[in-house]
Amino acid sequence: MPEGPELHLASLYVNKMCKGVVFAGPVMKSDVSKSPDVAFTCDAYRINATSRGKEVKLTLTPIKSDAKEAQQPVDVVFRFGMSGFFRFTAVDELPKHAHLRFYSKEDPGRVLSYVDARRFGSWQPNGKWQPDRGPCIMFEYRSFREKVVSHLSDRVFDRPICEVLLNQKYFNGIGNYLRAEILYRLNIPPFVAARTVLEGLQSEDACEDKKDVKKEIHSKKGAKKAKMEEENADLLRLCHTVPLEVVNLGGKGYDPQKADYSDFEAWLQCYYVDGMKSVRDHNGRTMWFQGDPGPLAPKDSKSPKAKKRKDTDVDHDYTHTKKVYTVSRKQNSDSTVKKKAGKKPTKAAKEEENVPEEEARPRRRSVKSSEANTPQREPTSTSGRRKKNNTEPAAGLKKRSGRLTRQNVK
Repeated sequence: MPEGPELHLASLYVNKMCKGVVFAGPVMKSDVSKSPDVAFTCDAYRINATSRGKEVKLTLTPIKSDAKEAQQPVDVVFRFGMSGFFRFTAVDELPKHAHLRFYSKEDPGRVLSYVDARRFGSWQPNGKWQPDRGPCIMFEYRSFREKVVSHLSDRVFDRPICEVLLNQKYFNGIGNYLRAEILYRLNIPPFVAARTVLEGLQSEDACEDKKDVKKEIHSKKGAKKAKMEEENADLLRLCHTVPLEVVNLGGKGYDPQKADYSDFEAWLQCYYVDGMKSVRDHNGRTMWFQGDPGPLAPKDSKSPKAKKRKDTDVDHDYTHTKKVYTVSRKQNSDSTVKKKAGKKPTKAAKEEENVPEEEARPRRRSVKSSEANTPQREPTSTSGRRKKNNTEPAAGLKKRSGRLTRQNVK
């Protein structure tokens, strides 16, 4: 999910690609998008972008002409959701899922597109920065710091620090990977009360004017840890400096034409790094960490990594899900054919047929697990298992009856 650094890099990308380009005509929206139309058309205008936290604003500025009434600029505020980004291409290379398009006046024409495959993002014409969002962690650092320190008595800071860091009212721009990296560098358990972590911090950062963020980030983890040891152990300061490190890296390969993630992956110390733990927080978001999660960790949380991989398979492998239901239907149809053939089903088979498909699947898994614990058994088909169910009770009766006979003989 794009976070503060990615939104800022998006604004830099737009300004770089659209510098000196004149746009013209109406702003076009895709038919499938549910976001509002941008009622703006102009014979000639320019585009400029700015960012604030997790928002990007495009300003459409008409070029002055001899017309009596000058057209006013229009702001369009974007929120990227899970997968939004901008791309500047030739018209005949329009990317898929381009839901808002700005066409240039040149020939051959080019187009600036807002691309969003999952359509969780949105835009607001004549929009403004959302008032409920706090100051930007990167470019409004003093205001951001003052707001957090002055509101520590709010009930929201009773919650775990990892969840509070995603609250955009106070931490505008922090997302999932940033919270993991910040807490890891300070060795703070993710599920401790936010107030206990933040109390004692001052509204003014004493180190603010002493150090500038270095533009060169070393690739070795040891060098990065040494660099962070020089910093004051101040969580609010790291909420400011760590995102700027990503900006200096060039982000997560934001440029859609290159999409190079190697530098970003080398920069990560905790998020999705082998050997780290992960757990779902109370909002269902995955938190990556090392060591003890803290006293406020969800009680029903399980071992993180395997669960995440399992969820990924279920969420995206739709073919596998269809296969499960197909096999179940096939087994049900086979049992129906056997009934018609005149074979009398056992009591267990009748109960299995009456169980809904969702409840029947755990039963089949338990059968497999029992077979796995018995080394002498070999995998058998469903019909083979049913046949054993028919014969085993009879064999048991014979043994019991045999014992009774021997006892009678004695």
